Amino acid sequence: MATFDLAEHPHRRFNPLTGEWVLVSPHRSKRPWQGQQEEQPHDSRPAYDPTCYLCPGNTRASGEQNPAYATTFVFNNDFGALQDGIPEGAYVAGDLIRAESERGICRVICFSPRHDLTLAEMSTADIRKVVDLWQKEYAELSSLDYINYVQIFENKGSIMGCSNPHPHGQVWAQSTVPVEPAKETTQQAQYFAHHSRSLLADYLQLELKLQERVVVENEHFVVLVPFWAVWPFETIVISKRHFQHIGQMTDAEKDGFSKVLQALTVTYDRVFGVSFPYSCGIHQSPTDGQEHPGWHFHMHFYPPLLRSATVKKFMVGYEMMGNPQRDITPEAAARVLRGLVEAT
Repeated sequence: MATFDLAEHPHRRFNPLTGEWVLVSPHRSKRPWQGQQEEQPHDSRPAYDPTCYLCPGNTRASGEQNPAYATTFVFNNDFGALQDGIPEGAYVAGDLIRAESERGICRVICFSPRHDLTLAEMSTADIRKVVDLWQKEYAELSSLDYINYVQIFENKGSIMGCSNPHPHGQVWAQSTVPVEPAKETTQQAQYFAHHSRSLLADYLQLELKLQERVVVENEHFVVLVPFWAVWPFETIVISKRHFQHIGQMTDAEKDGFSKVLQALTVTYDRVFGVSFPYSCGIHQSPTDGQEHPGWHFHMHFYPPLLRSATVKKFMVGYEMMGNPQRDITPEAAARVLRGLVEAT
């Protein structure tokens, strides 16, 4: 009987951050594609769009006018999914029907006054201004006594549900810890309790030794395709120093973070010669007043493109009914990305 080979045979991989599994089917990447192909977007935006509600000086749907900002700009989302000042309350019917009020604040962060730029097209100095603003927003929102988690994220591209092409991200701060960070809180706390070390610090040490899935690194951060990646070209950005949240990031680390974000986003755009869509977000410790010594700062990138600029990965069927599944292996994806990285 043949020897088991990760690059050839179906297998499951464990995600220690969530306690969940992903099915990997490398042999399926060889099959011909006859499924849906998305129309390739034509990205020819002006530097300023008078109809864009995020451009400097323009009026938003709420009637508020943006200032003539020259770097970054943040405002409370005019149609936020969470609202401040709502009453506490709950609805319960028997043992199986339950609802609770959820209080929070949603903000929009414009990365640049330029309508035609993405993070990949911004300088590291301008990306650093975004990182500074993320840190400022985290500090302000986490200081509110009812906020227990601050989620910083970006949806890039219409294929990821982005409603406006102007470079921007969001910050949602809320009274409970969302499901994904809650899983990571539990897993990291359990690992730290058993080993007195950070789960991601130990994982990073192993990945740096193997050098199979590392994409790019500098003095402070490493970008790699995680062993348990679900999305075709998924990556995770991990800090080399073990700290819990962006508020603890030093000036040198903010410079290093800005550099790897630029390197990664530029690399993504090279994969299929298109402005690469993705959803990304920072995962960090809850803001509930506890220390969370096991938490290790990191950022996830989940891009959907699979075989070309017009073929995406769909989470349907087995993925919805069973568990996540991927064809191209994380090692193969890392080789593609690593080959496109410029020296940083």
